[in-house]
Amino acid sequence: MHKQRRFRLHSPLCLCLFLGWFFFFLSVVALQIPLDSKLNVGDNNNWVSSNGNFAFGFYNRSDQPNQYSVGIRFNSNLIPVSEQTVVWVAGADVIVGCDSFLHLTQTGDLVLFDPSEGCPVWTSNTSHFSVAWASLLDNGNFVLLDNGGNVLWESFRTPSDTLLPGQNLSISQSLQPASRNSVSSYYSLSMDNSGRLKLSWESSVTYWKSENSYPSISGAIFTEGGELQLLGQRLRPVWSRFGEDHNDSSVAFRFLRLDVDGNLRMYSWTNESNSWRSVWQAVDNQCKVFATCGLSSVCAFTPEGTTLCKCPFGSPSSGSNSKCLAPDHNKCSSGSSMVAIKHTFLYGVYPPNDNVTQTSLEQCKTFCLQDPLCTSVTVTNDGTGQCRMKQTTFISGYEDPSLMSISYVKVCLDPLAVLPRSLPASPPSSSLRPLLKWSHGVCIPCLVGAAAGTLVAFIVIQVGIGFWFFKRRKAVEKQRTFSHIDLSSSSRGLISLSYSEIMDLTGNFKQQLGPKVFKGMLPNNQLVAIKDLKDVEKGVSIEEKLFKCAISVIGSIHHKNLLKLEGYCCESDQRFLVYQYAKNGSVAKWIEEAKLSRRLTWRKRLEICLGVARAMSYLHMGCREFVSHGNLKWQNVVLDEELQAKVTEFGLWGAGGRDRGECGAAEHDIARFGEMVVRVVSGHHGGGDVCRWAYEEWAEGLAERVVDARIEGGVDAAELERALRIAFWCIQVDERLRPTMGEVVKVLEGTLTVDPPPSPFACRRPPGERLSDSDSEPNL
Repeated sequence: MHKQRRFRLHSPLCLCLFLGWFFFFLSVVALQIPLDSKLNVGDNNNWVSSNGNFAFGFYNRSDQPNQYSVGIRFNSNLIPVSEQTVVWVAGADVIVGCDSFLHLTQTGDLVLFDPSEGCPVWTSNTSHFSVAWASLLDNGNFVLLDNGGNVLWESFRTPSDTLLPGQNLSISQSLQPASRNSVSSYYSLSMDNSGRLKLSWESSVTYWKSENSYPSISGAIFTEGGELQLLGQRLRPVWSRFGEDHNDSSVAFRFLRLDVDGNLRMYSWTNESNSWRSVWQAVDNQCKVFATCGLSSVCAFTPEGTTLCKCPFGSPSSGSNSKCLAPDHNKCSSGSSMVAIKHTFLYGVYPPNDNVTQTSLEQCKTFCLQDPLCTSVTVTNDGTGQCRMKQTTFISGYEDPSLMSISYVKVCLDPLAVLPRSLPASPPSSSLRPLLKWSHGVCIPCLVGAAAGTLVAFIVIQVGIGFWFFKRRKAVEKQRTFSHIDLSSSSRGLISLSYSEIMDLTGNFKQQLGPKVFKGMLPNNQLVAIKDLKDVEKGVSIEEKLFKCAISVIGSIHHKNLLKLEGYCCESDQRFLVYQYAKNGSVAKWIEEAKLSRRLTWRKRLEICLGVARAMSYLHMGCREFVSHGNLKWQNVVLDEELQAKVTEFGLWGAGGRDRGECGAAEHDIARFGEMVVRVVSGHHGGGDVCRWAYEEWAEGLAERVVDARIEGGVDAAELERALRIAFWCIQVDERLRPTMGEVVKVLEGTLTVDPPPSPFACRRPPGERLSDSDSEPNL
């Protein structure tokens, strides 16, 4: 009886508990996004968080019609569709077309695919992490999890331009605005080595920092209460900034964003105005944000709190879309003068560095007028006597009544008006009387000066005409010399040149670009680089038959990462190759010179390695017949105007009488490429066993020590790991363990995973598969 009563009393409670757990289980299952799920642009479908506040899906780029990105946005019914701000974008700035889709693959990789590109344009690279399902959490964090519910990947760890409440920003991460503008896209929020938050433009200009230094910083966080904190040891805040509505419980939605104008702001959703409101910004005066008015403009901060962009060089021309234009001082027919702008500080944008000297205001102006490259100067006028001279037309700056500095911009003088025929009856001022003698209303010195000027002009004209005839004769002679060469067609074959013609093209080898490489110019004014091969292999010339055979093969090869061969010389014992001209010279020069190496960011170095790998893969497998390089090194990789890598001197290995066989030649190229990757990552350009040192550091888990200290802007740890792993596979002593160049390309692209390599310096039999695709992933 007693037991039966207890059962009757508690059975409703048990039933409620059972039903509660049952429906909770159903809700969890419903929130799980299973493998093989897809989002398509055309279907307009989304993955939504359980509270409905966030949605993951495609959205249209307002600045580019019919172009889409995929990301996370606010989705609450309290926020109108027009105000549902995007808070995270896959790939930061990746844009795709109308037929694109996002796929959570069976192997657990989140892949964005654009059919027009024919390949994935972004991937989470998680196919080897044992991903079982995905979910969009209530805080806006998209996560990939294993069967145990452990987070393997999350969008919070790859921020774009926004931090949501509860989201951390680690020391290695940064925020960048969602903009492709030539100025805005270079803004970033990150942490410097002293533990301070900083707002920067590119890597050389910092225009805002948090106060004090905190060497033991673990990162930053945007809190639920609307506070930006720097966290020290034991995750305790050591610095913070908060908005006007800090800890206001009525605020339902907040975010922190680096805006396209370069300022960092906190936003809160206001129900009264039905809009987002800025409750804090890092830089109070927007004009203090570097280049806030773009190129060739000066920013003034109005009393109303708005910014006004002014043109320091004068009003913009009609049809210029109100953009300021700097004059070309080389085309100033009447000379130049300096126009003063008070309470203004100017700075160069491209490049951002000024030429600073200690001098007076008048000397500063004079120096600029005398320098044909100078466009403007700023004199600090605060007792330091600094003259900041700019040699670029890309100038920005700011104006403020409190500034002591004064700036001068160089402008073209207007042509002088013609003096009237009759002179005024009144004599000139007394200060000019000693200098002028007047006779019957005529200024005799003026007439003498005019006559002398006419004579000088006549002589100059005659000299100019003579020089023109001389140049014309030389041009005609050059045209006659090269009359057998047809340069009119872009599809022309290789040009065959004599040794005397090579001498004419190079001006008798006047300008040397590198070891036995000379600058030349074809009759159609096309610049070329001419390589002298006559001393290849200790002075032995390449046999004519072998040389011409190699040239016929090289001339038919075209790839964007291979330097185009324009012509050749094979006369007597002379052997020359005529290549297209690459403006920025060899990669070796960029690695060796400290100033240039700082411009080689991690992203650029990885792009250069990938470009070389693609070129070598094409030579090995993409041509009608196998082509070996044989002498692959950074001295034989050049950079064009856009710093795109182009491999040169390929295809000459067999022509020099050297024959390893196709397999041996390929393995030789692969090993040299591995060494090149290590050198470009580490910045070591010669001497010592760099590869052995790099492998030992990596094997001890200290890959970051291998990285060139001159690299600015940080290094992607996952990309560094991939690059070093594939490099160590390439340099394996046992040639059977080395990958193909096609596999190398896929690893550097991130579409193929790679196992940790064994020691490259020990010979062994292949232990099995060294590379794995998505169907068979190794444990890393």
